[in-house]
Amino acid sequence: MANSQSRLSEEIKLEGHIIDSLILPRVMDVIMDAGGNFDVLEVDVGTHKHAISLARMKVFAETQEQMDHIITALQELGAQLVNSDDVAVAPAPAAGALPDAFYSTTNLPTEVRLNGRWQPVEGTEMDLVVVVEPDQGRARNVPISEIKQGDLVVIGHSGIRVLPPQRQREQEVFSFMRNEVSSERPNKLAIAQIARTMRQVREAGQRICFVIGPAIIHSGAGPYMERLIRSGYVQVLFGGNAIAVHDVESQLFGTSLGINLTNGLPVPGGHSHHMRAINAMRRIGSIKRAVEIGFLRSGLMAEAYRSGIDMVLAGSVRDDGPMPDVIGDMSEAQRQMRAALQGVDMCIMLATMLHSIATGNLLASHVKVVAVDINPATVTKLADRGSFQAVGIVTDAELFLRELVEELDLPE
Repeated sequence: MANSQSRLSEEIKLEGHIIDSLILPRVMDVIMDAGGNFDVLEVDVGTHKHAISLARMKVFAETQEQMDHIITALQELGAQLVNSDDVAVAPAPAAGALPDAFYSTTNLPTEVRLNGRWQPVEGTEMDLVVVVEPDQGRARNVPISEIKQGDLVVIGHSGIRVLPPQRQREQEVFSFMRNEVSSERPNKLAIAQIARTMRQVREAGQRICFVIGPAIIHSGAGPYMERLIRSGYVQVLFGGNAIAVHDVESQLFGTSLGINLTNGLPVPGGHSHHMRAINAMRRIGSIKRAVEIGFLRSGLMAEAYRSGIDMVLAGSVRDDGPMPDVIGDMSEAQRQMRAALQGVDMCIMLATMLHSIATGNLLASHVKVVAVDINPATVTKLADRGSFQAVGIVTDAELFLRELVEELDLPE
């Protein structure tokens, strides 16, 4: 029972598979962990396999700040305010600035109530804000950098409904892999499941995104990525300056960071190879031009260009050069990444923590995410940042890609 001295209260309801999805006990934990309290007003448990359950609760808090914290966390679990009015909005005070108490989105499907009707919010993505266009009956997620002065930004908690994923009684794709990240797990079984899912995604006409780091080239796994691209299993490719530089270096000099890719030994003067590769490409002007004139005949970058996939190379402050195709404006890079992810239903992230986190922030919760790295901390980082749907595999990039290509039975 609630403490009678609690000053504030809100009534919430939960609907769906809230029992077998463990949503109801999680809601209770959130309230208690935040120092609040609750009364259970009603629980109606579904009586057959496909029936939904309903729960109503009254939540108590000592202060408005505490209540706001609790309600924000509960909405991410799908709780709805029973006495909710239409969504509240306030005008943006300036371009790129938000009103106080703005609502920060999750990567879960979200609805807002406009004129008494629930309206889906367009562009599901975490860490954005919701802008309402009342005349068009439209609500959409917008990055803070794209906010214009006067935009009607959703504030507070009223009139917001988040739709969390709910565990089905049937086995889900990837469900057997959803446990603690460990280097001792049987990766071969996981890779076989990933290959099956990739086939299913392509058969459904959806797109697959790969996010890759330079270890793909250092480990000698570049040819496997090329085979995946040629075979139609990559529609979107994200990376940074390093993957492009070392791919071109490997094609021009047979090295990566000055190390011979055939025998693994340092090459005299090899430390300058990456700079020579950058210089050659900057003189030509672009990867496209280098392929068209026959300067770049093979390699990952050449294969990506010839296959016509959507490739976005986002730079960083530490880049040498950079290569001419690398985007130095981070806002522009993010816009291009967001556009390229339309229609993506699966994303495989290989040996690149920062680009993986950046991509994870742009993905809706329904996208199947696989994070692969030799470092367990890198694999778990995505879940820590909010991409709860990510499946982690701790292994070498070359080994993963080699086994994946074998499972898919791709031609040379």
